Amino acid sequence: MISLSQPSAKINAEDLLGQVEGIVDFLNQGFANGAEAHEVEEGLWKRILDLGRYSFGAWLDVFGSGDAGACIPGEGGRSLKRLEHRHRREYQSVFGPFELQRTVYGTREGQAIEAVPLDARLNLPQGKTSYLLQDWEQSLTVEVPFATVSATLDRILGLSRSVHTLERDQRAMAQSVSAFWDEQAMPAPEEEGALLVCTADGKGVPMRREQAAETSPEAVAGQRPQASAGPRPGTKKMALLGAAYTIDPVIRTPDEVLDSLFADISHTQPDTTRPQPCHKQVRAALERDTEQTTAPQVASIFGWLREQARARNPDGDKPIVLIMDGQASLWDAGWEALPQRDEEVTEVLDLLHALGYLWEAASLFYPSAPTGPEAVVFVKRQAERLLNGQIETVLHALRWLGTHHALRGKRLDQLERIRGYFANNAHRMAYDTYLAHGFPIASGVIEGACRCVVKDRMERSGMRWVMAGAQAMLHMRCIALSDLWESFRTFRIQRESQRLYPGYAANDADFNQVLAA
Repeated sequence: MISLSQPSAKINAEDLLGQVEGIVDFLNQGFANGAEAHEVEEGLWKRILDLGRYSFGAWLDVFGSGDAGACIPGEGGRSLKRLEHRHRREYQSVFGPFELQRTVYGTREGQAIEAVPLDARLNLPQGKTSYLLQDWEQSLTVEVPFATVSATLDRILGLSRSVHTLERDQRAMAQSVSAFWDEQAMPAPEEEGALLVCTADGKGVPMRREQAAETSPEAVAGQRPQASAGPRPGTKKMALLGAAYTIDPVIRTPDEVLDSLFADISHTQPDTTRPQPCHKQVRAALERDTEQTTAPQVASIFGWLREQARARNPDGDKPIVLIMDGQASLWDAGWEALPQRDEEVTEVLDLLHALGYLWEAASLFYPSAPTGPEAVVFVKRQAERLLNGQIETVLHALRWLGTHHALRGKRLDQLERIRGYFANNAHRMAYDTYLAHGFPIASGVIEGACRCVVKDRMERSGMRWVMAGAQAMLHMRCIALSDLWESFRTFRIQRESQRLYPGYAANDADFNQVLAA
């Protein structure tokens, strides 16, 4: 264990009490002068921050420069020498910035610094921002824009935090997310439902225009750069989200589902007796390879779903239900990732997605009133047929109505596309069988995830993202929405400590350092 030689072994209590007495004097003066509550509250808050800054600074001063003697042991049994010059480091805490002058060690002056005992003793982060401040600022950035967080921290704590700094800190924090997920234990079997449900869907993220204005010849010459070719502002790139959960079967009849689909929502009470998803987990990825294909994110999300299926259904006794919309590439990925025997995986086309195509067909047949009584009757009738497993009847009805309404040109092409959708997914639309087994037939979980993870935070007015920033936000949103923020925070600090100070005694479970006199 490396002991630090300290100029003082304790904080000066008299100086600290003097700061507290100043607060008491302020309160007494406020009472004597008839100050209003909000005035005292604001003044007290500022003085408490000042007290915190003074107290934390006094605590840091106890450690001095972290001098551990002329030599300390290094890796491989080498001896590291105390270098002549101390090295400055800035530390940004919730109480404001501090400057640390640290004793550093290496083989000789001019060579790389190999050990900084003070950094290791205090378990300082790699960057300037304290772990606590990172926690506070990033718990806000996953909910509101970076600029709003910057203004909030300035108003409450008096800290100047640029948007760039907040973005950089988030990317650094997000680097620990994958390792954190790998460490998470699977739910206990007794807490799981009888069915394992997997689902995935894409959601567009608005991206910044890709250009190199800062390094273009025009920029170097001080000229205004010309507009570059490429995606216009507002172009989206599809992120891929996946969700896995277990649930107990709910056996329903086609008529019960039909009634719920076309019920008056304002007079419908939610059914609180139905089983709820158990241990729902959500992941999101926005990744591209060198050819700009989505193969990496597909492999990431469906690889994770495969691991979920293996870990949460190790004996293969749970039916696996894969629910998605009609995107063929996702079904191909699901088929490759999940167990491929028919009795293990049941593919289900999201019913609500299918209904969307029926409403699109209704707009072709009844263009003057696409949501009028005739359209509603058409959609309800076809939905009833779908729920009773009569997909061929639906295809026949679409063709007959196309002829009856004399569709031509683009409208006929649109109808054929709709018919192709139902024909291609007919084997995933045996809704009568699914209902009889108690399987879910709608992908509300992944739709909700797309809204909560992406839309609510990343599609606000004027927002544009770069790939690295978008992926970091997706990572952190999934952590926050999974109610794992505190667990992740603890995990990350421990992981960073082991990475930055691997040979330091504080990483031993039974270590309890005593300050050197």
